[in-house]
Formats: sequence, structure tokens, C-alpha cells
Amino acid sequence: MKVQPIPGASERINEVRMLTALIVEKEILPLENRLWIHEVRPPYTQADVEESAELRQGVRDRVRQAGLWAPHLPEEYGGAGLGFLELAYMYEVLAYAVGAASLFGVVAPNSGNESLLVKYGTEDQKRRWLIPLIEGRMESGFSMTEPDQPGSDPRSLRTTAIRDGDEWVINGHKWFTSNGKRADFFIVMCRTTEDAADANGRMTQIIVPRDTPGVTVVRGIEVWGIESDHCEIIYDHVRVPIENQLGQVGSGHAAAQDRLGAGRVYHCMNSIGQMWRAFDLMVERAASREVHGGLLETKQLVQAFIADSYMDVQSARLMTIDCAEKIDAGRDARIDISAIKVFVPAAYHRVVDRAIQVWGAAGVSGDLPLARMYQTARVLRLADGPDEVHRILIAKSILGVRHDGEGWDFAA
Repeated sequence: MKVQPIPGASERINEVRMLTALIVEKEILPLENRLWIHEVRPPYTQADVEESAELRQGVRDRVRQAGLWAPHLPEEYGGAGLGFLELAYMYEVLAYAVGAASLFGVVAPNSGNESLLVKYGTEDQKRRWLIPLIEGRMESGFSMTEPDQPGSDPRSLRTTAIRDGDEWVINGHKWFTSNGKRADFFIVMCRTTEDAADANGRMTQIIVPRDTPGVTVVRGIEVWGIESDHCEIIYDHVRVPIENQLGQVGSGHAAAQDRLGAGRVYHCMNSIGQMWRAFDLMVERAASREVHGGLLETKQLVQAFIADSYMDVQSARLMTIDCAEKIDAGRDARIDISAIKVFVPAAYHRVVDRAIQVWGAAGVSGDLPLARMYQTARVLRLADGPDEVHRILIAKSILGVRHDGEGWDFAA
């Protein structure tokens, strides 16, 4: 893993990138297979599991010493207090190693829920839910998607919360609730009113403890044939205090967009970090594998793979950084967010696919991270809104500018 300072970037961005890269290279990559022994299939011993836990804790201690723990959180909550661009560049480096983000205190959906609680939570909610979440004494889930409603239109969600005195009464059916098996509480997107003139103002997010009567975790849904912690949940006359409402009534859609807007950039930077890993693995294999009288790197088709993958990675990276800089400057980046949401997962898919092809049978085995990357890339074409919706948004925005007679400012 080779990371160099970025000319023109701020001193803090380069400092964060280099410190992160040092820990990833020295503390995580050499131990990658041993850090996550509990996630692979046996045989392994209890001693292996205990050693793995000790190794992970050692990395976390090193991260804290470097001042990089929970980089997405303000310093007053024990985080590193990084800005938007600093985070984006950091996530690219973190994603190079399997599971590195979790060793830096960034674990979805907890990290996203923490950010929501920081921005929208009351002091009591922060004391009851945020602090235990940050300290690792609690786990959380995000409960938004529904099996019978289109995920591409969150305003169509049917789970309701009706006020009854000092309580919200919640009824609904959710699935793909992340971290559903381990969560101590869920942040649930509910329809709380039909009277709002703007459809975006009809939703509210509400904190629901897992042990509340009426909450039934039905199952962990299979993803790629393996049971996951993305759970199906029934909320049947679930009663929680009004104080569990997160933000103002009707702020749920805006809160979700706060989470998703920046999240799409971070997901893309994560994808780019993994693309670099897949690219490096492909080049390594091409330079060392001998077949049919010569190394793979001498074969023109493999050379084309290398060239095409380099162009994919660089295009994806520059598009994403440009989008992040626009957001950081306070400019309207909606078209760019949709553009990277479509382009980057597709490029990620192509890069990993070529790396698998060069590695052959080993590429689809559990010995390399490529198979997991391939699955992730395919899921990202659905997560945070399907590609088709974002393509429509891009076209409508561009055509809107054209019809307004303003013309298209390519320089902007």
C-alpha cells in the first residue's frame, strides 16, 4: 500500500491520510486474516478467537493514540472531529483493508445513527442512546425500508406513528433493518401526518428500544445465500414516549437525506479504496503468474485489463473528489451526487471483475477479498437509491437548466 501526500490538499488532509495509511499498512494488512478469525469458517480454536480479539483491541488502542478514533464525531463526543473532505479522503485509505473502518470506530449503521443523534437528538437522548453507542455499550439499527413499498421513494413508506397522549403508537412492517440482530434500539422511519403540504414533511424518525412490547424481529434476511443481520421486523402497536421522537415532527425525510447525501460520497470513496486494493492484487498476480510460456503481464488481454482498470479507478476517484469539494464549498452538488452514485459502483464492479478473471479460481475463493468486493459492488447499484432513479434525476436537472434558458455552465 503506497500513499503519498496530495499536492494542493490541506496539511490536515495529508496528515490524516498518512497516519491512517501507516496504521493500515503496519497494523492491519499484515494481520488481516487473523483479525477476523471469528468471521471465517472453522477450524479455529477458542485461543484463536481470543487472540483475534486482543489483536483488534491493540489496533483500536493505536488508533486512539493517533487521535483518529471515531473520525465522524465531534471532539466533545470522543471523536476526531474531522471535516467533510478530511473524512472522504480518510475513508478511501481505510477501505483498502478488510474491516479497517470498524477498528477506527466507524461501523454502520451505528456511525450514521450517531451522527443523527448528534445533530437532532436532545440532551436526554444523547445521554441515553448516543453516549452508550459511542462507548460500545449499545448497538443500534436503522429501520426504514419496507418489503411492500418502493425503496426508491421513501415518501411512500406506510409504517405509521399515531400520537396517543404522551406516546407514539407505531404499526408497520420493515425489512433490511441493518444490524437488526444485535441492536439494542432502532431508529424507525414513520409516517406521522398526512396533512403536510410537502410530502417530504410527513415522516418522523423515532427511537424504539428493542425490548419494547410489539417489536418482533422475524428473521435475518439471506443476502447472497447467507443469512445476514439485515432483519425483517414487525412493529405491532408499539408504544414509546413522545420524548423518543428524533428532531421535529416531519423532519424524518430531511434527516434521512442528511445521512444519505454525505453517505453517498463516503460510500464512493470506500469503493475507490477497495478498487485500488483489487487493482493492486490484479497487477501483483499479472507480474508473478507464469502461464503458456510467459508471465500474465506479457499477455495483451491482461495488459488491456490493467489499462482499463486504471482508467476506471482514476475516473471514479476524480469524479468523487470533485463532488466532495463542491459539497464542502456549499455548492449545489445534487447532479454530481447522483452521477457518482451511478458511475462509481459500476466502475468498482468492472475493476473487481477483471481482478477475479486474472486470479482465476482463487479470485472467487475465500482466500482473497475479491469475492466479497464483487458482491458489495452489485449491492451498491441498489443501495442509497437504484441507478435508474439517479439517472432520471440527472437528466431532469440538466433539462431543467436547459428549459429555464440559462444554458449549461460546464466550468461550474
